[in-house]
Amino acid sequence: DYEKRLLRQQNIKWQQSEQSNENQVLQYSKGGVSPEKATSATSPISHIPNGRTRGIHSDRFIPARVGYNNWQTKFTMIPENDRTGKSSKGSRGGDGNRDGVAYACLLKNEILGASIQDVKDHCGENINYLPPEGNNLYQFSSPSKRENRSVLDTSVIPAYSLSPISANSQRLLRSPRKATRKISRIPFKVLDAPELQDDFYLNLVDWSSQNVLSVGLGSSVYLWSACTSQVTRLCDLSGDNNSITSVAWNERANSLAVGTHHGYVQVWDVSVNTLVNKMKGHTGRVGALAWNGDILSSGSRDRLILQQDVRTPKLIEDRGLVGHRQEVCGLKWSPDNQYLASGGNDNRLYIWNMHSVSPVQTYTEHIAAVKAIAWSPHQHGLLASGGGTADRCIRFWNTLTGQPVQCVDTRSQVCNLAWSKHSSELVSTHGYSLNQILVWKYPSLNQVAELTGHSFRVLYLAMSPDGESIVTGAGDETLRFWNVFSKAQSQKENKSVLNLFNNIR
Repeated sequence: DYEKRLLRQQNIKWQQSEQSNENQVLQYSKGGVSPEKATSATSPISHIPNGRTRGIHSDRFIPARVGYNNWQTKFTMIPENDRTGKSSKGSRGGDGNRDGVAYACLLKNEILGASIQDVKDHCGENINYLPPEGNNLYQFSSPSKRENRSVLDTSVIPAYSLSPISANSQRLLRSPRKATRKISRIPFKVLDAPELQDDFYLNLVDWSSQNVLSVGLGSSVYLWSACTSQVTRLCDLSGDNNSITSVAWNERANSLAVGTHHGYVQVWDVSVNTLVNKMKGHTGRVGALAWNGDILSSGSRDRLILQQDVRTPKLIEDRGLVGHRQEVCGLKWSPDNQYLASGGNDNRLYIWNMHSVSPVQTYTEHIAAVKAIAWSPHQHGLLASGGGTADRCIRFWNTLTGQPVQCVDTRSQVCNLAWSKHSSELVSTHGYSLNQILVWKYPSLNQVAELTGHSFRVLYLAMSPDGESIVTGAGDETLRFWNVFSKAQSQKENKSVLNLFNNIR
């Protein structure tokens, strides 16, 4: 099509030149123009762009490529984006895009004489050759001996080879290809969760390191074993006219903390299904819980954060953290258990340490409630937080310097965040108005996948102990399990012997 347009434009110029030639011939017949001028006017050579008149030109309009090395410049005269309609870097296609890159490399080897032997070195690569001289794609001249030479040097093909392509192209086709990442768009398991509350400020789902899922449904807490698919009811608070507002497992997965609407927190020993502690101190519902060893942090609607040791009876005064002006809806301890991040309905994000009752850092860039909080397990001090409906942004912070790092607009309410254990990726769940699940690549912040299926806000999120799967809960009273992250990349992780928190001393 491109060549047809060029020829069409050239034909229009020739028609105009023929009309002007006829007029000049008429004027010559009347004695108005000299024969020399008429001859020069009727010559098609004078109408070639840029005035190229070198060489011996014939009357047959046979397109001939100019020069032996000009193949490279002429081949890339049409921009790559104009051929395909979109940039190759911006496409998300997997196998189709990779096959196209391999085919392009093969053509460069066979036609342009390139020496490409590995697709990985040229994936997503846009080679810009020098622009050609002038705008004319063809030269209408008799081909020379040099132009008749083939670009493909047959000497690179072995004498007794059974393949019609060169040795470089054979190595190119044998080069190993990176495995294509495929994330299923449908959940591999769906469980009914009746009475799962549609409340943005609650945290009713958590997954233990022993592969047991805890869910708060109405006034009861249920445990679902991912190994046996057995469901047991841990507790029922209907007799107290109470309801479950949050659940959280400790690191050893032998204790489960349960926050209630009446403001107290229960600690259960799941091995024997026994209540071992009941901690009071809040005057409002407890919507956020976070463990740090045997220290349990709880955030409430009364704007307080209490830190209590579950091993001791009620003899030591609780350590209270005062800073938020509205309900505390997000709590997360850093991987080294040194800093606590808290988010509230006052649009504030605070960072606390173990030695002070005042926040050491305050972030006020969000313009909606901050419930989604996640510390990066790969980069020390990197924190991600998400804002509510009026904000819709995921922001990244360097808590070592107190400076913002990046921000991305998700176009919908951010409800939860979780980092992958094996790669620099994170997953976010969203509410109004798209109700989607997004997988992001950090730090490029490119979307790896978008998962849909919930008809209500995806308010709850938990990750499996192996780091491969996630479970999401919504007001549509369903729990959906997704295979999102790959565990194969964990072999590339470098564990430092200087990290004292991963070793027994």
